[in-house]
Amino acid sequence: MNDPKAELYSYDLSAAAWRKSSASGAENNCVEVADLPGGGKAVRDSKRPEAAALRYTASEWAAFREGVIAGEL
Repeated sequence: MNDPKAELYSYDLSAAAWRKSSASGAENNCVEVADLPGGGKAVRDSKRPEAAALRYTASEWAAFREGVIAGEL
């Protein structure tokens, strides 16, 4: 049986296309997001791009977005 989280963490992020939120300020204190296979997302701190990125499955990312939009987070 496949482990979706293990698959996301095995993906090489060295060639990932990272993007910052359009709401990010000029001081570069923001979060960057990259798309992963299967609709997953990787998230990292723009001040520490060499640090390990967090990785979320498509369903985890959707739940996070829904929570933000609903004002729960």
